[in-house]
Amino acid sequence: MRPGWDEYFMQIARTVATRATCPRASVGCVIVRDQRILTTGYNGAPRGVAHCADVGCTMLDNHCLRATHAEANAIVQGALHGISLQFGSAYCTHQPCVNCSKLLISAGVTKIIYEHPYPDAVATTLLGEAGVTLAVYSSLESGRS
Repeated sequence: MRPGWDEYFMQIARTVATRATCPRASVGCVIVRDQRILTTGYNGAPRGVAHCADVGCTMLDNHCLRATHAEANAIVQGALHGISLQFGSAYCTHQPCVNCSKLLISAGVTKIIYEHPYPDAVATTLLGEAGVTLAVYSSLESGRS
């Protein structure tokens, strides 16, 4: 069967996540507009910095400080290549944290679809205040088209 758009883009986000270089989590993000992929990102160290997989994580308060989050990397790719993300939708394997939520809001993303919850009340509040739709992906509801 031909996958629906949500299923298609979430499958791609899962594939992007396989490139992650922080062993704590494999996270992928695909930002699309009008059913076209604009950018992708996965969690890993910044350009020119050793990856967690090679030198270990730099931990503080149970968070890795070495890795850049997938959503932030997807936004950076847009900036590096002159691609506007305004009015885009982000397909994320994991619900964005508060910092990534703020970046997605500022980049003009209007919808976030995620598969795995990472509850953050502040992120949810800010996304709602900014008018960004936050939706849980469900393969049963994705439909075919």
